[in-house]
This record gives sequence, C-alpha cells and structure tokens, in this order.
Amino acid sequence: MQAVKCRILHALDEAGRAPDAAWLLVVSKTFSAEAIRAAWQAGQLCFGESYLQEALAKIADLQDLPLEWHFIGPIQSNKTQAVAAHFSWVHSVDRAKIADRLAAARPDALPPLQVCIEVNISGEASKGGVMPQDALALARHIQTLPRLQLRGLMTIPAPTCDARPQFGQLRALLQQLNASGCNLDTLSMGMSDDLESAILEGATIVRVGSAIFGARASKIQP
Repeated sequence: MQAVKCRILHALDEAGRAPDAAWLLVVSKTFSAEAIRAAWQAGQLCFGESYLQEALAKIADLQDLPLEWHFIGPIQSNKTQAVAAHFSWVHSVDRAKIADRLAAARPDALPPLQVCIEVNISGEASKGGVMPQDALALARHIQTLPRLQLRGLMTIPAPTCDARPQFGQLRALLQQLNASGCNLDTLSMGMSDDLESAILEGATIVRVGSAIFGARASKIQP
C-alpha cells in the first residue's frame, strides 16, 4: 500500500497539486475480510465494494473497525435499501430512479449519503453510466433530494492505451456542471494502471485494488 501512496504523492507533485488533493480508496471487492483488516492495520480507512451480498458479509465481520464503506458497482433497484443503510458513499448513481430510492431509504440517523454520478465518458454501449449530455439534468435532480449530498462524478474509461483524454473529458464536464451552479468537488477516477493520468487531470479519489492486494480473485459470494 505504501508503494501506491507514493505513486499518488508523486503524481500530485508532478501535477503541482497539494499532497492531500487526492486520496486512496482501496477496492476490496473479492478480497477477504482478513485482507481488509490487514490494510486497516496499515492505516487505510476507506474501502470500495461492488457486490452487495459479499460487501454486507464483510461489513458485519469488520464492524469492530472504524471503516468507511463506498459502493462502487452497478446498483439494481432492489439493492438500494441495503446500500443506503450500510454505505457512506455511492459512486455509481446513473439514473434518477436509483437516486430517488437511495434518498427514500437513507436512515434519518445517518449522515447524508455522499453521491457521485457515474458518467459513461467513452460512450460504450456495454457500460453503465449516464451520457455526458444528460449529467446536468441528473445532477440537478439529485440536488433536490433529501438525505443525499451530490459530491461529483465518477468514470471507468475505455481500455485504451491512454486513458488521460477520457479523464480530461470528465474534468471538463465537472467544470461545466459547476459553471451551471452545481458546486461539485469530487472526481472519482483512476485505478491501478492509470492513477497517475487521472491525478494529472484532477482526480480527487483514485480507486485501487490489484496494485495493493494482487491479482483479483473470484467473487467471494454471488
């Protein structure tokens, strides 16, 4: 994990940004509760999960630790209640129906759910996420909902040789939304292989799993 944090700091320095301008979200999907506990012992607090049932089991196993859980995978309508109750952040909201259900299900006793809109910046038909031209309407809708706080945008770029242009497009989209009054502060982009390019384009959260835990295993639970 220290090697990844050094990569982040080096990229921030190269970009002329402050050392705390981007932070690490460790992607722990498919990895065990024991691996997460070891990462916590090394100083990591924030973890990202994509598979709900697997995540809920690990959240229960690790409830003795002060961890912050982020949901980063596709969200089905029938999963919104559990996601709203057990996670601090959701990075993958891509339609109004899901935002509505998350807002309705967020327990009053918890702080507002921190939300990012997933944007299909590459326009791939097989990929989730709102199209860039529809992001402003979705952002404005989310900002009317109780119990949600819209923070920014997330994307997973197409697997090309150079993801940096796609990260630049997401940064430009965030700037457009802010010029329209959205007041967003988060760009969730960049993973193990391309976090430097993402940071150079303004990433504030990088989502890294395999560079910390090694090759990804099969899902722990279906």
